[in-house]
Amino acid sequence: AEDEISAINMALGASFAGVRAMVATSGGGMALMVEGISLAGMTETPIVIIDCQRPGPATGLPTRTEQADLLFAVHCGHGEFARAVLAPATAEEAFYMVNRAHYLAEKYQIPVFLLGDQFLNDSSWTVEDLDLDRLKPARGGILEEGDAAARDPYTYKRYEDNVTGITPRLLPGTGNQVLYADSDEHTEEGHITESAEVRQAMVDKRLRRISTLQSELEGPSIYPDSNRKMYVLSWGSTLGVVEEAVELLRAEDIDIGYIHFREIYPVRRDLFSEEFLEDTVLISVEGNATGQLARLLRMEAGIEVNARIGRFDGRPFTAMELAESIREKRGEIHGG
Repeated sequence: AEDEISAINMALGASFAGVRAMVATSGGGMALMVEGISLAGMTETPIVIIDCQRPGPATGLPTRTEQADLLFAVHCGHGEFARAVLAPATAEEAFYMVNRAHYLAEKYQIPVFLLGDQFLNDSSWTVEDLDLDRLKPARGGILEEGDAAARDPYTYKRYEDNVTGITPRLLPGTGNQVLYADSDEHTEEGHITESAEVRQAMVDKRLRRISTLQSELEGPSIYPDSNRKMYVLSWGSTLGVVEEAVELLRAEDIDIGYIHFREIYPVRRDLFSEEFLEDTVLISVEGNATGQLARLLRMEAGIEVNARIGRFDGRPFTAMELAESIREKRGEIHGG
């Protein structure tokens, strides 16, 4: 492809035709892909977008690392439509998570974002032999040719409304039926419409799958258990340094653990009990300036983070520096 605009539209065409399709870029490239992402939302076409985050805005620091695109991935695109956001912590996780992203994209007919970063993507990793049996080969949500042939001729509706909001996809060229798809608002058949009633019904349909998607996403991992007084919240490639910093603090008899998010959005509402939140101090650790995970948890689940630690100079955290920052935040929270 000659640029990111053509890349995502070519990938959407391939997905529309029936293959699993994915594009990879950094934040600046994803900015160019946004109109295509909206097209995927409107046409309910599966697509996986890998964003290898680095500092922006604009060119920023193109050879350095950052975690500043989380809220961009959650909100990019005009209009409202479902999407999922995942973030691997290691190269091994990234291998399996790409497959997971394709599975979710096809099952729910949505864009799925996979957020890496320069630190994760440019690091060397030693991993055990990869377990190919963990990969999901199943293709979800496609109307098989035999099922299409069993229907009355030309009765297929690409956007037929139903309880889940997900209509089985008919691939172009399948006999006995006709496929209409449109980037304008459309009827159940796929024809352009400006009907207020149909518009509302189609928006509701596209959003209805979020609740099912929410329940399928994996919750965060909690170490060492759910009975600590303080937890560090993290996501993506910060896991390794967070693990090391937490172990340094636990060696000082500080009652602390960590909570790490991999399948981030849509945010599950049942993450923590009210009792847990009342009795626990939460400190977010993120490679950005504004604490984007902390902000997302507050917006989507009403979870208040007590303190935020951010690094946004283009460099990854180090364990010793992070441990010291956590000590300082702990002192501020406890008044000294």
